[in-house]
Amino acid sequence: MAAAADIGGRDGGKAGAERIVAALVEDIVLGRLFAHARLVEDDLIERFAEKRHIVRQGLGELEQMGLVARVPNRGATVRAYSPAEVEQIYGVRVLLAAEAARLFPLPLADDRLSRLDGLQREHEAAVAGRDVRAAFRTNIAFHRAFHALCGNPFLADTIEHYGQKCHAIRFFALTDPDLLQAGSDDHRAMLRAVASGDRAALVRLSTEHLRPCKEAFLRASRPGA
Repeated sequence: MAAAADIGGRDGGKAGAERIVAALVEDIVLGRLFAHARLVEDDLIERFAEKRHIVRQGLGELEQMGLVARVPNRGATVRAYSPAEVEQIYGVRVLLAAEAARLFPLPLADDRLSRLDGLQREHEAAVAGRDVRAAFRTNIAFHRAFHALCGNPFLADTIEHYGQKCHAIRFFALTDPDLLQAGSDDHRAMLRAVASGDRAALVRLSTEHLRPCKEAFLRASRPGA
């Protein structure tokens, strides 16, 4: 019984940390928390009704994702990326996306294409309804399923990791209805390329899809913007 209770406690701690991570990611993505914002442990303990070690576990996961910076004796803040760092991160993302597109199985089995189509329809509905939170979540679901099909799980995990680093940058695209719609249209074009077996178009679309969000961030970062 003691062992079972111990396991249950650890599971509960994991669930609590995951809840904290999910909520703070949304706060960052949706612009409720900006770069350099302080994440005070006592405030988070009160907000989430969790113990200090659970809050610290959640902050540690956010640090691994590249969303939080923690300095000893100074606490945690939302991580800020310089324009040069954003250029570098997106340079890596472009390389990864292109390689995934080159590995993508063409022609794609109908059941797999149907699943991607279903995920994209959910994303399109969120975009059409101007539900930014749902658009963010359905975008992640689409890309996770899409890249999982490349046949290299390590590549897919790395793509997701670098995508997580850019969550704070997504705010600039999510809050622009035109960019949000353009991103959704890109997904649909990628699916058409998959359906037609056009690998060259798939590689091009997969990499160009990343550019508008980066450029929106860089525009906002210019002095006087």
